[in-house]
Amino acid sequence: MAWVLKMDEAIESGLVHDFDASLSGIGQELGAGAYSMSDVLALPIFKQEDSSLPPENETKHPPFQYVMCAATSPAVKLYDETLTYLNQGQSYEIRMLDNRKAGDIPEINGKLVKSIIRVVFHDRRLQYTEHQQLEGWKWNRPGDRLLDLDIPMSVGVIDIKTNPSQLNAVEFLWDPTKCTSAFIQVHCISTEFTPRKHGGEKGVPFRIQVDTFKQTENGEYTDHLHSASCQIKVFKPKGADRKQKTDREKMEKRTAHEKEKYQPSYDTTILTECSPWPDTPTTFVNNSPTPAPTFTSAQHNTYSVPDSNSSSPNHQGDGTSQGSGDQLHPSATIQETQQWLLKHRFSTYTRLFSNFSGADLLKLTREDLVQICGPADGIRLYNALKSRSVRPRLTIYVCQEPLRSVQLETQDAGNGDSSNGAIYVYHAIYLEEMAASEVTRKLALAFNIPLHQINQVYRQGPTGIHILVSDQMVQNFQDESCFLFTTIKAENGEGFHIILK
Repeated sequence: MAWVLKMDEAIESGLVHDFDASLSGIGQELGAGAYSMSDVLALPIFKQEDSSLPPENETKHPPFQYVMCAATSPAVKLYDETLTYLNQGQSYEIRMLDNRKAGDIPEINGKLVKSIIRVVFHDRRLQYTEHQQLEGWKWNRPGDRLLDLDIPMSVGVIDIKTNPSQLNAVEFLWDPTKCTSAFIQVHCISTEFTPRKHGGEKGVPFRIQVDTFKQTENGEYTDHLHSASCQIKVFKPKGADRKQKTDREKMEKRTAHEKEKYQPSYDTTILTECSPWPDTPTTFVNNSPTPAPTFTSAQHNTYSVPDSNSSSPNHQGDGTSQGSGDQLHPSATIQETQQWLLKHRFSTYTRLFSNFSGADLLKLTREDLVQICGPADGIRLYNALKSRSVRPRLTIYVCQEPLRSVQLETQDAGNGDSSNGAIYVYHAIYLEEMAASEVTRKLALAFNIPLHQINQVYRQGPTGIHILVSDQMVQNFQDESCFLFTTIKAENGEGFHIILK
């Protein structure tokens, strides 16, 4: 390793500028089938120096390095993350390189490690809605996978596994001391996840991420060692080549001063260190077809749906106090918050908010929730947290004509005027469907009348005639109309009719 340190010093002093060429002879001396050390000391990491970085002896030395054999775009500004264009369905090599110094992680010497390669969203908003996005893609592309491993071309990979419920990931075992190359194929294109098809350059960026684990005492590969990723965009076949050529031509037209603001294009893409993808250790441990938490379908969760027969937006007419139960309180525990999310049909986000208490969730602003959950679910969750009721389409006030006087404060309202001292107490009926059947149902609910005993609902018209209440009549009710109603026995003696006055 001494010559490696000398080479690093030479690079830092500017004595060596093209060390890919200078190391080519050394690489040949490593023996047939071995990679050149230039794969480990690749240009994008070691040549993009930053004066703000700590000295080399203080930086963390990654145990592995992953090199994807695809050129980076020249139209990326200095200090920005590299961007690589890939063709849909084309095989690209990812070299799995052992970058350990002598004595580093000795417990994996002579043993296999496990790596999981996945294609994920670069945009944070799409990461939060990953389940919905992938389910939509699966619906449009039945039987296809977002990511595949080209097994015939791959070298040194063992025990390859793909989970049918995780279409964007593959895993395999490999020996760090041997030459290992995994050839991947990405089958989704960037424009498939945009609201409108603008062409490849307007598509969303993805990330290729590799997470590597060592074996624990119980034999499972769950002990995280290293993670790295890179940013990509995927085009239809040959589209990546055309985009790369377009970027190159644009850069050639720029002045020398402008070119200094951009990083050069490299022949290979170095995956840079990052945090491990959430829940990666348990994704494939048991090789079970049961989906991991990220991809749990909402249809498998059970939650209660508010009764559509309720006579008010707060469902106060069904005899249960839904208002207080639906409100998430700041004192709610994490478990209670999870139950609240399930009950209100936010099961997709239970994993995302798995560590949130009621107070944590209530502190999020409308903008926060829209950013996390997207516009539709974000606004819906915000309204649910604030207990915002949906305004009914029509409100009517109904009172059952009393048979005797009641000692209550009298009310004079429209045709509810009383001349005989009788008291009229009205119930608010909130209508959403604007249908006669809804009026019948909610009258029965509000006044505790058995629904099956109501034969017809009539409205008293001119000269005392009885007019059948139809959908069209309900749709022509004036908002906040007041009605008295009485009941009369049906002609056949079974049940009764309701007369609205």
